[in-house]
Amino acid sequence: MQTTAPPADIGSEILVSTAFGPTPGLAATELPEPADPMSRWYRAVALGGQGRYAAARADLQILARTRTDPGLKSLVESTRGSLLRQLGDHAGAAVFDGRAATLASAADGAARAEALADAYTGLAADALGTGRLALAHRLLDRVRPLLADAPPRAEVRWHWVRAETALAGGRAVDALREAGTAVELAAALPSVRHQVKSALLVAATTAANGDLARSAELARRVDADCHENGLLPLRWATAMLRAGVAEPGQARLAAAEAADHGARLRALGGDIAPLGA
Repeated sequence: MQTTAPPADIGSEILVSTAFGPTPGLAATELPEPADPMSRWYRAVALGGQGRYAAARADLQILARTRTDPGLKSLVESTRGSLLRQLGDHAGAAVFDGRAATLASAADGAARAEALADAYTGLAADALGTGRLALAHRLLDRVRPLLADAPPRAEVRWHWVRAETALAGGRAVDALREAGTAVELAAALPSVRHQVKSALLVAATTAANGDLARSAELARRVDADCHENGLLPLRWATAMLRAGVAEPGQARLAAAEAADHGARLRALGGDIAPLGA
């Protein structure tokens, strides 16, 4: 079930296609000016997926000051948290995800399910990133009953975090299964970004199961998809994975690429936290 409001005009359709559809790499200069708050949220999501963090934050800050319904307000806060989490600031992200959960509780029906699913999934990822594995499990359990009324992308995200939580708990086989489920679900969605991230998780969990050569090959394919679709944050993450699983020569090349991608993200407003911070 798709709960997010449908696009109202051609400009909004373009923004939806970039945020959750087949054209995630559409140049920022080609993205239309949003006609309404929902369209502005779509643009913020699209910009964040491209790694244009400063531009995405600008749209989200406008939305944070805009009077709108609690469901959309919650999605805005979840997105603000997601941008921080992408850059390694899980504690900072939890502040926004907590606000999102509070706002979502005031929404109705399907909008409430979507917003709460996003907020709890984000909080679970934040908990995982700050070493609170048991809390991550509890939060993921809260998401499960919401999925029937939330849009399909929510279930894909849920499986992402379940895979990451399984990895953190040393359950590599379970992690690979969860990532594989995410790939299957994402294949039915129009969102290239969700498909590519799901494939990246399969590559990562394949490495955790000991097949580094297979992981390196899968990551190489993901890198090509990231390049083709303008998904710089995912390309950065993929390069870091390749640096850890590829043969020495390719690993050195991937490490250099990761450094280059990181520099580009910083230039676009991404203050990347050091690993282990």
